[in-house]
Amino acid sequence: MEFINTAIQGVVVVKGKRFADSRGFFSEQYKESLFVENEIPKFVQDNMSESSTGVIRGLHWQKSPFAQGKLVTCLTGAILDVAVDVRASSPTYGKHVAIELSASEPISLWVPEGFAHGFQALQDVTRVFYKVTNYWNKGSERSLNPLDPDIGIAWPISKHILSEKDAEAPNFKEIIL
Repeated sequence: MEFINTAIQGVVVVKGKRFADSRGFFSEQYKESLFVENEIPKFVQDNMSESSTGVIRGLHWQKSPFAQGKLVTCLTGAILDVAVDVRASSPTYGKHVAIELSASEPISLWVPEGFAHGFQALQDVTRVFYKVTNYWNKGSERSLNPLDPDIGIAWPISKHILSEKDAEAPNFKEIIL
């Protein structure tokens, strides 16, 4: 596996190797020793979602002491995966990284604590699998409006499908950390 830093410190692309033959392929997605070596904490839970084209899920994060890191992988279809820095003391506060993940590439995105995370499904029957470093806690959950022009995410599909919660989430200038 290769661990590739992005433009925002802490957000890392994890690129696996795919071994293909006439039967299909094999790819190692997670190996604890390599993640420890790259200073990525242990995971406590696995989650999966399925979305249709245009669905945006997020932007979500949890505040301390229930903050979560996420390792995001696209199992079927494709997504634009986004991490927004919500660490008030960070030099990249309010900036984001956007990476396309798809079932055709063995690539995952590590989103550490302190980042709002979300994605847009680029194909129907898009399944996203993600490992988290802490359990979900309703009282610690925070949301950021994914369509906020101040964040400036260039969502590839203009017909957005959002949950009511995400559509009514505050803009970046309104968030309280």
